Parts: sequence; structure tokens; C-alpha cells
Amino acid sequence: MSIRVTQKSYKVSTSGPRAFSSRSYTSGPGSRISSSSFSRVGSSNFRGGLGGGYGGASGMGGITAVTVNQSLLSPLVLEVDPNIQAVRTQEKEQIKTLNNKFASFIDKVRFLEQQNKMLETKWSLLQQQKTARSNMDNMFESYINNLRRQLETLGQEKLKLEAELGNMQGLVEDFKNKYEDEINKRTEMENEFVLIKKDVDEAYMNKVELESRLEGLTDEINFLRQLYEEEIRELQSQISDTSVVLSMDNSRSLDMDSIIAEVKAQYEDIANR
Repeated sequence: MSIRVTQKSYKVSTSGPRAFSSRSYTSGPGSRISSSSFSRVGSSNFRGGLGGGYGGASGMGGITAVTVNQSLLSPLVLEVDPNIQAVRTQEKEQIKTLNNKFASFIDKVRFLEQQNKMLETKWSLLQQQKTARSNMDNMFESYINNLRRQLETLGQEKLKLEAELGNMQGLVEDFKNKYEDEINKRTEMENEFVLIKKDVDEAYMNKVELESRLEGLTDEINFLRQLYEEEIRELQSQISDTSVVLSMDNSRSLDMDSIIAEVKAQYEDIANR
């Protein structure tokens, strides 16, 4: 009768991949027990970035001073949904729970290996003492069967933990995709805001230009009106000595008023837009 026990080292890491190797032993020529190896890959991290910017329109030539509304230049304040942080915290807690379960599983395997080592020591002592085989074979066979059942139970627990880990990794990937979609939507909204702000700046510059043109036209009309009235006074002084009575047609003055009214109406229409 011969029993051969082979033990390989295993390694546990709390921050990276976890793995332990198999161990096997043989009792006689027809009986050999072996345990399968197990490995686990740790979870991965992800990050997002976001960014945005805007630029204003350039000023128009020929304008001495432009007043810009400072409220349009204030930065856009956007906040990230706090529920995303809560979900990530919950996921970390669930992964931590799975890691604790897996560590407990490793402790059980270590205990079984220690028991196997004790068994190996006892068997060596029995070989040295040349004890009878009859009762020992039955005892070791029963003990080996018990260990085999425990290994099968641990294997089932390992498969269950692997399934739970796969589900958690799927949830993490799903939330990662949702987070990236929200970042893309935010970027699109920031780009749209920049375009709208550019249109508002252009409209404001057009408004300033039209106001300047209106002021210039008003000054020109007032100047022409004064010039016209001065010419009328000179003509009246020139014909004051004649006996002919002239009837002055004041239609030009009415035309000036209509021009002023039309220009004001156009300006108000543009300002309302």
C-alpha cells in the first residue's frame, strides 16, 4: 500500500487577481484525489471626461463704444446627477461583499489543506510504526470521502460566486455606458449653448449698429430740416418787397415727418425681433 500527497502553493491578493493551485494525493494504485484550480480577475475602473468652451463674436468696424451684457458672459453651471455617485457606492459595497465571501472560501480551502497535511504526517508515522492496514484504510477512505464532499460543496459555492461576480460586472458595464451617454448629451447641450450665445451676440451687435445708424439719420434729418427752414426764411426776406403773394407749399415738411416715422417703425420692428 502506498499513498502519495502532492501540495502546491497558492496566493491570495486583496487588491488584484486571486488564485490558488490544485493539490492531489494518491492512495494505492487505483485511487487518486485532486482538486481543481481557481482564479479570479479583479474589476476594472473607468473615468469620463467632459469639457466645453465658447467664443464670442468680433466687433463691427466704425463703432466707437459697445456695451456688452455681462450676464451673457457668465460661465454655465452644470452639476452631475448625485444618483450616479450613490449607484457607484452601492456597486463597490456589493463587490466588497463578494470579495469577503471569496476570502472565506479561501480560508476554508486553507483549512482543508492543513487537515491534509496533518493526515500526511499521521500517515508517515503509521508507515514508520508498520501499523496494520485493515482499520486505517477504512478510516482514511472515510476521511477522504468526507474531504471530497467538502471540495464538491466548495466548488459549487465557487461557481455561484463566479456567477454573481459576472452579474455585477455586467451591471457595472451597463452603468458605465449610461454614464458615457449622459456625458455625450451634456457635451451636445454645451455646444448648442455656445451656438445660441453666438447668435445672441450677433443680434446684440446688429442692434447697436442699427441704433447708431438711426441716430445718424436723425441728426441728418434735423440738419436738413434746419437748412430747409433757413432757405425758406431767406426766400421770404427776398420777396418781402414785392407785391406778389406767394403760397408756400409745406409738403416737404410733411415728407420729412413721414421719413422719420418710417425709420422709427423699421427700428422698432428690428428691435422686436
